[in-house]
Amino acid sequence: MKRTMHLDDILSDWDFNPSTLNVRLTKGKDGRDVIQMRVDLGIMQLETTGRPDGQPIEECETYLEYLQNQVLGEPDFRVTEEQCNEIDREFMQFYHRRICWLRLQYYHRAVMDADHTLLLMDLCEKVSDDEEWNGTHEQYRPFVLFHRTQASALGALEENSGEEAVQEINLGLETMRKFFSKHEAEEHFESDELVVRLSELRESLRNEYEVGQTLKERLTEAVEQEQYELAAQLRDELTRREMN
Repeated sequence: MKRTMHLDDILSDWDFNPSTLNVRLTKGKDGRDVIQMRVDLGIMQLETTGRPDGQPIEECETYLEYLQNQVLGEPDFRVTEEQCNEIDREFMQFYHRRICWLRLQYYHRAVMDADHTLLLMDLCEKVSDDEEWNGTHEQYRPFVLFHRTQASALGALEENSGEEAVQEINLGLETMRKFFSKHEAEEHFESDELVVRLSELRESLRNEYEVGQTLKERLTEAVEQEQYELAAQLRDELTRREMN
């Protein structure tokens, strides 16, 4: 009689290391790609597409898609307490997969999952009047933006150049600044730990890849100094690069 594989066998072949994120990309029984994360009490398995638990929501791939459809059909739609719990579950699932993608260096997939989370945060503000509940999500927006910016920059570094990576960090920092401004906390922006870490990464990339001012930084400076002919040339160059 063939011996059934026990969970003990799987865990004993993959020790948990508390000092790092234990993640691997492997194959499911049917050959599909799955992510596995070793945690202290076992193994979490996440799907690589759609919702990480692989469970469709009324024929929708994710709860975000389901809610978007609800709002399209009923603009005044408001979530119930049970639906709030489902939203929180999806937030947590996409957080786990986002950090896995970062660990595996699948940067564009990390960006996609961060964007999903940000869209879900935006939608929550539209479908719930519970400020306290919305606040529990909004407090993590800078953290999600940090991950998104980090992943976008490292992805640009892999595929394009150090200058593109620096520009991605600049864009991310500007988005974070708008968040601080929205919540009347702009005086804390420069000293925020996540902002400091992104700024340090940007300057590290500048030094390592000998990146001076990016085109957009030069364009901003030219406009501020009223050098409009130079600004027009830089704008044309930016357009050309974006088209290519």
